[in-house]
Amino acid sequence: MQVTEIKPHRNWLDIDIKGLWRYRDLYYMYIRRDIVTQYKQTILGPLWYVIQPLFTTIMYMFVFGGLAGISTDGAPQPLFYMAGIVLWGYFSQCFTVSSDVFGANANVFGKVYFPRLVVPLSGVTSNLLKMLIQLGMFIIIYIYYVITLPSGTLQVNASILLFPFLIFLIAMHGMSWGLIISSMTTKYRDMKFLIQFGIQLFMYATPVIYPLSAAPEKYRNIIALNPLTPIFEAFKYSCLGCGTLDWSGLLYSTIFMCITLFLSVLVFSRTERNFMDTV
Repeated sequence: MQVTEIKPHRNWLDIDIKGLWRYRDLYYMYIRRDIVTQYKQTILGPLWYVIQPLFTTIMYMFVFGGLAGISTDGAPQPLFYMAGIVLWGYFSQCFTVSSDVFGANANVFGKVYFPRLVVPLSGVTSNLLKMLIQLGMFIIIYIYYVITLPSGTLQVNASILLFPFLIFLIAMHGMSWGLIISSMTTKYRDMKFLIQFGIQLFMYATPVIYPLSAAPEKYRNIIALNPLTPIFEAFKYSCLGCGTLDWSGLLYSTIFMCITLFLSVLVFSRTERNFMDTV
């Protein structure tokens, strides 16, 4: 008996970009779901967005600033650590929500069609709103130090205008790396635990709790290869006056992001076609 199998003609570059716009209502629904459900049955609710980075800052001040005595390049410790925590927290959340797209949404993906990129994009957006709340707390503490410290100690310079671009870079780095990992962990589940441990270690290869200038000379060039390094350094330079504004580093980070984002979308699009056989 002859069997004819009919398959849609799709190639590696066949990505449903127009579908993202058609399903924008679903995109908004996912954003609302992420924000409402995360702390729905908690006592403090959205206050956890503020409490978590605040207590982390205090811990870093005690451990890294007090016990380890790591330099902050003259910047007040609360501001220095919180600046790193806000950015790293956003990157980590974008990475986490993207790296578990298939595992967390297998039931939905197996029942109805919609552009799968809606899910990681909505996660990036909902986490952006959380990051902006934490940024508001950073601004309040910043204003306090501007009032209490001698005039001119803290000055915001023109490079602060790069902030939206820096946030975009962090979001796309986190999402693209997460999509690649999500595509790999559909078949190799145990990689998820390894990646979770690895991303925690990766924070120490990023100038979150230290300025690049405080890193040992023999490791400084290696840390500079981290595409997140120029982003963190540029943000701290723009509002705290410490760190460096490395235009070549930002260009390198942008090119790295474009390449990984392109590859991640291709791999993600390829994986979504048959992931139900392995999830």
